[in-house]
Amino acid sequence: MPSDAAAAATASSPATLRFPPGFLWGAATAAYQIEGAAQEDGRTPSIWDTFSRTPGKVLGGDTGDIACDHYHRWRDDVRLMAELGLGSYRFSVSWPRVQPTGRGPAVQRGLDFYRALVDELLAHGIQPVVTLYHWDLPQDLETAFPSGSSAGGGWPERDTAHRFADYARIVAEALGDRVEMWTTLNEPWCSAFLGYGSGVHAPGRTDHRAALRAAHHLNLAHGLGAQALRATLPARAQVGISLNPSAVRPLTDAPEDLDAQRRIDALANRIFTGPLLKGAYPDDLFADTADITDWSFVRPEDLAVIKHPLDFLGINYYTPTVVSATTDPSAPRQDGHNSSLHSPWPGADGVAFHRAHGELTAMDWPVDPTGLVDLLSQYTAEAPGVPLFITENGAAYEDTPGADGRIHDPDRIRYLHAHLAAVHEAIRAGADVRGYFLWSLLDNFEWAYGYSKRFGAVYVDYASQARTPKSSARWYARVAASGALELPEADGPSDGPPEEQAER
Repeated sequence: MPSDAAAAATASSPATLRFPPGFLWGAATAAYQIEGAAQEDGRTPSIWDTFSRTPGKVLGGDTGDIACDHYHRWRDDVRLMAELGLGSYRFSVSWPRVQPTGRGPAVQRGLDFYRALVDELLAHGIQPVVTLYHWDLPQDLETAFPSGSSAGGGWPERDTAHRFADYARIVAEALGDRVEMWTTLNEPWCSAFLGYGSGVHAPGRTDHRAALRAAHHLNLAHGLGAQALRATLPARAQVGISLNPSAVRPLTDAPEDLDAQRRIDALANRIFTGPLLKGAYPDDLFADTADITDWSFVRPEDLAVIKHPLDFLGINYYTPTVVSATTDPSAPRQDGHNSSLHSPWPGADGVAFHRAHGELTAMDWPVDPTGLVDLLSQYTAEAPGVPLFITENGAAYEDTPGADGRIHDPDRIRYLHAHLAAVHEAIRAGADVRGYFLWSLLDNFEWAYGYSKRFGAVYVDYASQARTPKSSARWYARVAASGALELPEADGPSDGPPEEQAER
């Protein structure tokens, strides 16, 4: 029997893709990317403060010191969300704003900011969704580590997972009476492999063994954090995690390319979903990385902690990954990374990465929504009974105001239209997808790219901090209000392409 959601999706007319009743329409941000106020009210540096202030690490020498100044403009931003008709807002809490050293008591001024933000969201009928960790580890946890440790601090150090659980409890005690949906970690793959493997993200270390240790301790942090949340929150609260799984595809059906696909799938996906969903790491991951580590940092009791029941699974998706086998040491390793850069992929030196077909965003990422359909189908099968949310999806384009001051972004509208159609296709096929969070609400600090890339549905003039909704924001508001995606009709009248519909 089809699910109620699948039945509702199937009932759509040929010209309209109607989403199930109760589908959650939202947008997402991250603390370091928008808040600013980097040294106010007791906040201390995170690893991203340190990294971005290190010459040569971030394009243009940009930092998140001011960002979108959301820390001072949050009331206006919530009003903007309400004007756009958002049903939900997914934001992250800045760990060093709440617990500056990553240890000890909370700074109440930091918690008060999030208390006030949550209250304002609820007053406007917007459901808050809290992400506890979106990459801004307190610098003290990276620098200071237990005596005798050889891990070097940060996520390769086991103690960091326990510190995260304490932090999760602190935030849950402060917000748990008003927030019902909680995400422990956002994209732990990036934290582990870009932060400690390739070094292109904070803290900028390039040590494959440390990256694998970090991946495990992030998994453990999720499990311990979920336990702390369960012990603190009301029974109605939902606890999940947001992964950025890769839709990994082989360049050809040759056995060596299929093996390359298997290797990257283990490092991109199964290193997290194995322990999260099955309580075990995949054996082939151990074999592929045996010359890097013996995995002795995984204790037998860890796996039961990591396999904590999920109330939902968040999926962040942007573009698929295409791989092949290679013996060429200069072959691209990921997104144009060549042999002059450190690879984020331990034990995968014989794998080359290729650009998928499709038009490119400003990040040079191909637009291919079929990868999202594949992932939703895959996780429907791998995590039966676990609701899915698209916790990030969006695109960067070269957005500039026109002579009339308006920002027209038809490429982004086409991107969102295609990916929402992909979500609908997956729901119609039986995937239990409960909501979609556009990335991002605002243009913001795009990590190592600084302010050079704009993902926002709302344009931010960084000099004046003025906010201007782009045409994509108005279009998305229409879709959220109707719960339906209009399609051009094959015959007869048409509303025109989605970018034209946005201007009505």
